[in-house]
Amino acid sequence: MAAGAVRLGDMLVKATLITREQLNQALQQQQTAGGRIGTNLVKLGFISEDDITSFLSRQYGVPSINLSHFEIDGTVIKLIPAEIAQKHQVIPINRTGNILTVAMADPSNIFAIDDVKFMTGFKVEPVVAAETSIRNAINKYYDSAGMVEDIMKTFDDKDVEALKDEEEGVNAAELGKAAEDAPVVKLVNLILTDAIKKSASDIHIEPYEKSFRVRYRIDGVLYDVMQPPLRLRAAITSRVKIMAQLDIAERRLPQDGRIKIKMAGREMDYRVSTLPTLFGEKVVLRLLDKGNLQLDMTKLGFGPEALADFESGLLLPYGMVLVTGPTGSGKTTTLYSALNRLNTIDTNIMTAEDPVEFNLAGINQVQTKAEIGLTFAAALRSFLRQDPDVIMVGEIRDYETAEIGVKAALTGHLVLSTLHTNDAPSTISRLLNMGVEPFLVSASTNVIVAQRLARRICQSCKEIVPLPPQALVNVGFSPEEAKTLKPSKGKGCMACSETGYKGRVALYEVMLIKENIKEAILQGASALELRELGRKNGMQTLREAGLQKIREGMTTVEEVLRVTTGH
Repeated sequence: MAAGAVRLGDMLVKATLITREQLNQALQQQQTAGGRIGTNLVKLGFISEDDITSFLSRQYGVPSINLSHFEIDGTVIKLIPAEIAQKHQVIPINRTGNILTVAMADPSNIFAIDDVKFMTGFKVEPVVAAETSIRNAINKYYDSAGMVEDIMKTFDDKDVEALKDEEEGVNAAELGKAAEDAPVVKLVNLILTDAIKKSASDIHIEPYEKSFRVRYRIDGVLYDVMQPPLRLRAAITSRVKIMAQLDIAERRLPQDGRIKIKMAGREMDYRVSTLPTLFGEKVVLRLLDKGNLQLDMTKLGFGPEALADFESGLLLPYGMVLVTGPTGSGKTTTLYSALNRLNTIDTNIMTAEDPVEFNLAGINQVQTKAEIGLTFAAALRSFLRQDPDVIMVGEIRDYETAEIGVKAALTGHLVLSTLHTNDAPSTISRLLNMGVEPFLVSASTNVIVAQRLARRICQSCKEIVPLPPQALVNVGFSPEEAKTLKPSKGKGCMACSETGYKGRVALYEVMLIKENIKEAILQGASALELRELGRKNGMQTLREAGLQKIREGMTTVEEVLRVTTGH
């Protein structure tokens, strides 16, 4: 392997595609991180995968292929066993008579070709494809249940340590024993740590009648990552429940818990939720990585005017600051960054959250527990007897919480909270529909922020992709701007797992409740009329914030259309 790796490196140096120094750096990285030389050169940014593929195609006189544009027949896939495909990073793509066409990252790998010849009895014709696309194709076409064991053989979990892992329930000895089997422990550790490496926000472990799958949510989109053997379904679920200190004997009711693990000296929290479904318990884990918590408001994605409006509402001595948007739109991060801005030695800040996602130094955080009567409303009442300056309520869900929050805002407290509405103006309508009097809403509200998260274009494979002017006009650009605008898109590369996106950016709509809006609320104005007044005051809508991010080359037209409505 090493000799072949050096050979490719030397050929690339000779073709002046990389320098000798770059090759030495890549070889050094290969010694510590493993992997092939081509992968390491791409990771270091010295050459693109496409350049390597084109070079090998010319060098060996074999065609190159883009596997992402190619659908492979299931009967062809069965010709090469999963372990051979995984071992040599090859995939069969076509069979004509006794000739089998095989895509491979290194067409000079005689051992791989001989192995495939021996296993299949066919004459092998290689074509060259990018290593990432071969890896993705193997994951896509082969039953990952058979491959999980291969992955586990190479996965070393000795650095992974579950913290606060208590004794399992004695009433479920069988399940407990299965959950403590070394392969199950290793597989669960692999799932937890692989999610961190892939920057996932959630892990979904889902049982079905004849299958069992694991999906990760990465940048807001779910991806299928593996299908463990069906026989391990109960053991994997029980292992997660043991780690989260849940009752493994209780499989009929939903449960919530928390897992803390230490991996290579770094602590990581997972919020765990189990739900009984028709074929077993579905488990969802939310990754809570304090290291990735962005508390600097200037880096969240606010435009300069929107940030100035938000801060002017936030820095008033009393009143309500409301953040709105669907689940997973980053509301908590915005609220935490606002609290961080207000967190000074002379301010008493109290929060009621369900659940407390991150503990913040200098802020008194309360975990609500509805089952014992500690609701948002009950916590809020208690806060008012604790001499607070700033109060944060996780969510205004009902009239009682809204009423206490409004009254607290009118009696000299700054109140921060969230609601589930589509945009800033409709938040007013939501409060009125809950039963809060218009004069109370008008007098207490300082600022309302609506937000969405759009995926960022991957910087490693970003390219300009012109669109027809009419398509840009349909999104919201003016006809004049549509003629000159050059939107960007991610081509798909190893860094972004061929998606074209890496990371997310927030879009904000900030409505400062100025006198004209207060007056309109008292007169019973509709959300549409409030929106128009907000725009007259300089408010940028969510769609307009998205258009600005397209101009700046941060996100794509498709993403803005996905997360915003047309007005």
